[in-house]
Amino acid sequence: MATFAVRFLGCKVSHTDAHAIRERLLLDGHTESATPGDIAVVNTCCVTNEAVSKSRQAASRAARTHSRVYVTGCAANLTDAFHGLPANVAVVPGPSEQTPSFIAGDVGAIGCVQSEARLDRVRAFVKVQDGCSFSCNFCVIPLVRGSSRSRRAAAVLSEIRRRVEQGHREVVLTGINLGCYRDREAGYKLGRLVREAAETPGLERLRLSSIEVNHVDDELVRTLRETPHVSRHLHVPLQSGDDGVLRAMGRRYSAQTYLRRLEPLSDFNLTTDVIVGFPAEDEAAFANTLRLVEAAGISKVHVFPYSPRPGTKTEADDTVPPPVKKDRSARLRAASQAACERRWRTKLGTEDAVLVDRPRRGYGDDYSPWFLEGDARVGQLVRARAAKVTTEGIVGVV
Repeated sequence: MATFAVRFLGCKVSHTDAHAIRERLLLDGHTESATPGDIAVVNTCCVTNEAVSKSRQAASRAARTHSRVYVTGCAANLTDAFHGLPANVAVVPGPSEQTPSFIAGDVGAIGCVQSEARLDRVRAFVKVQDGCSFSCNFCVIPLVRGSSRSRRAAAVLSEIRRRVEQGHREVVLTGINLGCYRDREAGYKLGRLVREAAETPGLERLRLSSIEVNHVDDELVRTLRETPHVSRHLHVPLQSGDDGVLRAMGRRYSAQTYLRRLEPLSDFNLTTDVIVGFPAEDEAAFANTLRLVEAAGISKVHVFPYSPRPGTKTEADDTVPPPVKKDRSARLRAASQAACERRWRTKLGTEDAVLVDRPRRGYGDDYSPWFLEGDARVGQLVRARAAKVTTEGIVGVV
């Protein structure tokens, strides 16, 4: 029997990939441990240079406390990203679907000893799709994740039932390009999958992790509005609010298209990603991004200073000075903070259902953060009334 630890860096898809490895090792009879032990798995990220650096650091730390370290995930598919690490570090490239079996085979199973692997978080992330068949000029994901591919609908719905039976009140459907989900043989697109997933007995909340704006069509809008238990939150990456920058990025939509597609969901909590300091971005282009974020009614903006990625069309381009990127990032984060607080203040005096995922903390139906006063145990879905707003979220009384 081996003791093991699994850590992930990056997005929710990375989290689901890391859990798949964890689940396989538990099923094979091994024991999870928070202390130094036999096996460590570091599921990595490569969306920026900083993410790769943090992934290397995590692998290096794990090598000092564990006998064997497996480096998996996106950065594992970059050439020489982990060159020079200790000999007990093994880099495992390849499709994420194959990684759990590879590591399990290398570690070895213990007879027929098996243990069910409950997810380690209150909400369950269920991956339905992986990879991307579009190649934005700045993006390394198609190179490290491969082309778009989807799980069979029956397997997805079965996993959702299993997670709910384990006690998870909320399920988040995740994917690299979620709107590309297809099970052609069974006749499923994303809308049908969402509707049938929401019918799972015992499921109280269903949410999409992220979706490209070109996939926010009339069918999806109807699905989100008409399907019970679907959260009133949608994360729609923007990257830039300037048409010139969007063209240089290869993003396949305009600023006006972004606004038009999201207009039917103006009452949802809309969140987004923005890249600051892309080579084509001047001050006027950045101002357009600020205006579009406000016009779209977006609250939370995840800000990423541009970082050239190896193998992409813009890998040799990085023309915006770091101090300018830093300044624009700070201004956009400040605008995001102000937008969040405006949205939170609209909830004062109203009630919401809050899923408690940490002691006295949780998220409302629209994924607004709540700080709770009263009886609220981790794992519960409680009713809370908004009493005041802080810079971190809504203070509510259970």
